[in-house]
Amino acid sequence: MTITEAGTTESWPDKPPTGKAPRLGEPLPEALRDTAERMSREEIRALQLERLQHTLRHAYTNVPLYRRKFDEAGVRPEDCRTLADIARFPFTTKADLRDTYPFGMFAVPQSEVRRVHASSGTTGRPTVVGYTERDLSNWADLIARSLRAAGARPGDKLHNAYGYGLFTGGLGAHYGAERAGCTVIPASGGMTARQVQLIQDFEPAVIMVTPSYLLTLLDEFERQGVDPRSTSLRVGVFGAEPWTEEMRREIEERMDIHAVDIYGLSEVMGPGVAQECVETKDGLHVWEDHFLPEVVDPVTDEALPDGAPGELVFTSLTKEALPVIRYRTRDLTRLLPGTARPGMRRMEKITGRCDDMIILRGVNLFPSQIEEIVLQTPALAPHFQVRLSRRGRMDHLTVRVEARHDASAPARESAAAAVTKRVKDVIGVSVAVDVVDPDTLERSVGKIRRVIDARDKD
Repeated sequence: MTITEAGTTESWPDKPPTGKAPRLGEPLPEALRDTAERMSREEIRALQLERLQHTLRHAYTNVPLYRRKFDEAGVRPEDCRTLADIARFPFTTKADLRDTYPFGMFAVPQSEVRRVHASSGTTGRPTVVGYTERDLSNWADLIARSLRAAGARPGDKLHNAYGYGLFTGGLGAHYGAERAGCTVIPASGGMTARQVQLIQDFEPAVIMVTPSYLLTLLDEFERQGVDPRSTSLRVGVFGAEPWTEEMRREIEERMDIHAVDIYGLSEVMGPGVAQECVETKDGLHVWEDHFLPEVVDPVTDEALPDGAPGELVFTSLTKEALPVIRYRTRDLTRLLPGTARPGMRRMEKITGRCDDMIILRGVNLFPSQIEEIVLQTPALAPHFQVRLSRRGRMDHLTVRVEARHDASAPARESAAAAVTKRVKDVIGVSVAVDVVDPDTLERSVGKIRRVIDARDKD
């Protein structure tokens, strides 16, 4: 039995008949849901409009870039009378944040900023974001809400393997987990063998980590001769990179946990913008009391109706230090009606990114498509990379994937042929497949690098 925040008890068996993980189909008790989670769709939309109108005024008044962009587009905050009017306003891109580096997008005096985070800046200047005291409190609330939806409960120990520092994942998850009433183990990234030992010794119930690094931890458990299914973990909350349903099945089978998705990005807030609910696992509910999502055609910029796939765009509704208007995430998904939280719309798991798309001899290809095929091939481990090269005037793609430890030489050859055929049949393009020995490819300690583009070197 678990003591809830309302002082009542909730049945949560340590060892249900199907394994150690909590049963599905048991919704979050009303006592643990906050006010917004109980709102109807109509109530959410009314709240969104009120907050959107305030955010547009706040951005226009206090951020020179937004004042210029609104004026150039011929719109003013008072032109927003309905939620649909957001389509009249200009987009914000990562280039806008880089062009105003470091603090040009802040909408409050720097004396009111309590924390600064930034992207890695590996492809240029980092994007810098700031938070007021209220922003940080809202962020902690949303992470706490996300963790409850994922299956975490007050009193649970949570192993946080997101990186700490300027990256939003570590500290964002940390303070949100504490707000949820969890005991945080701030493991951060790296020192894989030590993390495996800590999980065994400290017996956490929840882990927050990138899915690719969880696979690295699984390999380390097995290298040490420890059955990953024997650990205390029952829920994994995975974010910071796209991952497929096949990877979910791989993780859940190998570790006997519930694997659920969390979504966020630093420019919009950090992790906790949207969360998958453990009782349904059918996509991520967007916390629409704080964020207004849209999906647009990534080529024409046209706003698309719910259910149509396209590029995800977000407008913040409560951020003070750095409000964002129609921020283009480059993530590809679609919006659907809410289920476990009927008032909030869902977004499907991210299928890829506009800027991760590979155009190979005229065919569009995403790393997630390769991952799905690899994970459906029994002799192969879930560790792969794709390498783009140039042969003459033609682009060439090689999939390098590790074999499982028990795969024989004939099984490896058969697996390579199967992946080659499956990619051709499903995606419509020919690739080379190189099955390498186990533990050959570089292991991830954060976001994994799936694509190696060597075309300029060939």
